[in-house]
Amino acid sequence: MAEFVLNNVEEMRAWARDFAGNLSAPCVVALHGDLGMGKSEIARCVIQTLRGADTVVPSPTFTIVQSYDGISHFDLYRIEDADELVEVGLEHAMQNDITLIEWPEIADGMLPVDTIHVFITQHGDGRRVVVQ
Repeated sequence: MAEFVLNNVEEMRAWARDFAGNLSAPCVVALHGDLGMGKSEIARCVIQTLRGADTVVPSPTFTIVQSYDGISHFDLYRIEDADELVEVGLEHAMQNDITLIEWPEIADGMLPVDTIHVFITQHGDGRRVVVQ
């Protein structure tokens, strides 16, 4: 377990860039946190670090998944039934890609045992990030 206190968005972005350097496919990163805690920002920074700063990274809230040449970014907020996860390609992504998952709770039973869990919570004006 590792814990980080990030005082602002720039510190969060720097942390995400460093974190990205430790990822290689296949791996699963489960991003836990309430609305507005920075899950999408961390995912965006990881993707841009690994695929180029000019990579456009829209939120997959409505599309459920966005793919970036070996990186899959899932937002499971709108998934109501875990059976839908197969349809959106989660199993395939987890076996082949760097897979970033926002709102991973619905996929708990499917996540590999070596999933990297990133918990983001409010800490003053910044964020506390715990990686397990």
